[in-house]
Amino acid sequence: MSLFISKAHAAGAAPAGGGMEMIIMLLVFGLVFFFMIYRPQAKRVKEHKSLMSALSKGDEVLTQGGIVGKIVKVSDEKDFIVVSLAEGTEVIVQKGAINAVLPKGTMKSL
Repeated sequence: MSLFISKAHAAGAAPAGGGMEMIIMLLVFGLVFFFMIYRPQAKRVKEHKSLMSALSKGDEVLTQGGIVGKIVKVSDEKDFIVVSLAEGTEVIVQKGAINAVLPKGTMKSL
């Protein structure tokens, strides 16, 4: 069998990588993760929560599905609002599905 497999020779004592370099590398990766991924996402979540709490009757909103309408009724104890799409057409939408509050008069300009 030694014909196909060469014998492994033990190398001299190689210097072991210090633990300090590994700790510094982990800290750098942790900081990159925090500033590039976690912090922007937490900021977006905070902005969306403030948007949800600021919803009021008469606001023109855009849903995640692309529907534009005017808020008719807001329920504080429930997570749902009633959005009027056109005269006589109302849809019940979950507050979390609201993507943006549009400026007044946007529905008329569409």
